[in-house]
Amino acid sequence: MTTLYDHAHARTGDKGNRVNISLIAYDAADWAWLVEQVTPERVQAHFAHRRPSGVIRYLLPRLAAMNFVLDDVLDGGVNDTLNLDMHGKSLSFHLLTLPVDPPKEIP
Repeated sequence: MTTLYDHAHARTGDKGNRVNISLIAYDAADWAWLVEQVTPERVQAHFAHRRPSGVIRYLLPRLAAMNFVLDDVLDGGVNDTLNLDMHGKSLSFHLLTLPVDPPKEIP
């Protein structure tokens, strides 16, 4: 077992109380098994402490990437929150701590 950090990188953006996290595979050959394992349900469970009201995943196969939109995770958004990370930039790193189980032939 390993984490996403070993197989992908991530970027975060925000709009109001919604965070957008892009997950991009380092190697396009890993994309298919990442899609199988990094599901909206697993992402929602991984972010349960932020209480997302919904998680939508968009697949971008030509980029070997996925885009996750998590609703209601920024404590009201930039103008309303007292949260230290009001833009949610650290949430991309939190996603990269998600455990994954790569195929045996992938180190």
